Amino acid sequence: MPFHHVAFASRDMEATHHFYTEVMGFELAKVVAAPTPVGGWAKHVFYETGSPDGGMIAFWDLHVDSLGDFPTDLNASIGLPTWVNHLAFDAASLDELAAHTRRWQEHGITVLELDHGFCRSIYATDPNGITVEFCCTTRPFSAAERQWARDNVLRPEVELDTEQPPLTVHEPLAPASI
Repeated sequence: MPFHHVAFASRDMEATHHFYTEVMGFELAKVVAAPTPVGGWAKHVFYETGSPDGGMIAFWDLHVDSLGDFPTDLNASIGLPTWVNHLAFDAASLDELAAHTRRWQEHGITVLELDHGFCRSIYATDPNGITVEFCCTTRPFSAAERQWARDNVLRPEVELDTEQPPLTVHEPLAPASI
């Protein structure tokens, strides 16, 4: 089932807007400004991601004094590594993934690329500390992989895959712009 949107808080809407329109290439679609149930007011800012099902990403620009200085990083604020909670957007082809890599590099971002075997992914961090990913599925899951998943999803211990996926680091082509 497609999702309508996912929403996160932003502490710097200008940097967030720049990142998601210029760096990610998403289109600003809607801004809703209204009072909040806890006082103050907020803008709910929606960006179209280019998803064929219309899925969007949204950010809260909060102006609520009682909230104080709140964290926006999904992982650091609860003590997890940066790679745990993240957003993965679809890249329909390896050519599209390469285009996203180049776009990020042109915006001064060091791009990490991992080949996971069944997909290839690139990673960056947005101004809110959220890890974002573009991921391209490179082959279907085999019947054996699907069976292994069913057999092991709830097992307390499993055989670990200790082989590290190939990592490529793409250096920025321009100074950082965020």
